[in-house]
Amino acid sequence: MKNDTPEELNSDQEISRLIDEVISSSLNDDQYRQKMQRRKEIQDKRIAKAIPQKGLIIINTGHGKGKTTAALGMVMRSLGHGYKVAIVQFIKGAWEPSEKRVFSHWPDQLEFHAMGEGFTWETQARDRDLDKASAAWDKSLEFIRNPDFKLVLLDEINIALKLGYLEVEQVLTGLAQKPPDKHIILTGRGAPPALIETADLVTEMTLIKHPFRDQGIKAQAGIEY
Repeated sequence: MKNDTPEELNSDQEISRLIDEVISSSLNDDQYRQKMQRRKEIQDKRIAKAIPQKGLIIINTGHGKGKTTAALGMVMRSLGHGYKVAIVQFIKGAWEPSEKRVFSHWPDQLEFHAMGEGFTWETQARDRDLDKASAAWDKSLEFIRNPDFKLVLLDEINIALKLGYLEVEQVLTGLAQKPPDKHIILTGRGAPPALIETADLVTEMTLIKHPFRDQGIKAQAGIEY
C-alpha cells in the first residue's frame, strides 16, 4: 500500500488550511484569487509528478448500499471508451432486467457471467455454493489473465471470501497475474485486510439510514433493480 511522503502530507495540510480560510474568512476578490492560485500550484505540482497510467485493483466494500452500483458506473465508462469488459457475479444469479437491457447495447465489448445462485439463505446448500464459487473464480482467472479485457468486475467476491468459499491467498495470487494495464474491481462487504492492503483504491460504503431496515420499504425499480 502506498504511504504518503512528508511532502504530500504537508500539501494536504496546506490545501485543508486554504479551504478553511476560504470558508471561514471574509476575503476580498484579490485575497480569494491568491489562495486559489496557491491551491492550483500545489495541485499542478502533484499532477506533474503523477504516474501516467497503471492498472488498478479497486475495492468497494462496507455495509452501505452502492458497492455494485458504483462499480457498474466504471463499467459504463470503460465501455464508453471502447474497452472490453468482463463481469463475474459470485453470489447473485442473474442480471436485474433493467441492467440487462442497458448492457445489451454492448454485446461485442461486454461479457457477463452470473455464476452464483442467489444469497446463501436462499440456496441453503454449502457444498453447492462452494462449487459455484470455485467455478466463478476459474472463470474470473480467464478474464484476469486475458489482455484483451481492460476491466474485470468481480461482483460480491468479498462475500465469497468472507464465507470461506474462496481463500484470500488464492485470490491474491490470481490478481498478481493480471497484465499491468488491467483494472479489477472487487465488490462486497467484509473485504479482508490482506486484500485491502494490496488494493490501489478502497472505498467503504457507510450505512447511516436504510429504507428497508428503518421504514420497511421494499426494493424499488430504479433504486435497487
